[in-house]
Amino acid sequence: MARKNEIKKDLLDQLDRNGVYGKHYRDLINDYMSLWDIKNKLIKDIKTRGVSVHWCNGGGQEGYKKNDSIAELNKTNAQMLKILNELGLKAKSEEHGGEGDDEEM
Repeated sequence: MARKNEIKKDLLDQLDRNGVYGKHYRDLINDYMSLWDIKNKLIKDIKTRGVSVHWCNGGGQEGYKKNDSIAELNKTNAQMLKILNELGLKAKSEEHGGEGDDEEM
């Protein structure tokens, strides 16, 4: 859980460094972190069940279909990026000690 706390702290620190203040923005960080939890659960589901999942309708029909977690993961990632964009936050390159060229998350 330390990783989650580190990410949230880093995002809040970036808001402060950028001079972005307000409860609305801090609430968006909480929304981002909720999506981060969902993203990790979706990834775990894809790793566990794979990209195709078995289905059976109980009437003797069965087969395989795509894992819905894949599409949901894409939507979740897109929403997370929108929140970061709304907050004006970008990832910093760690190769340069956080002082490198901006790189989108």
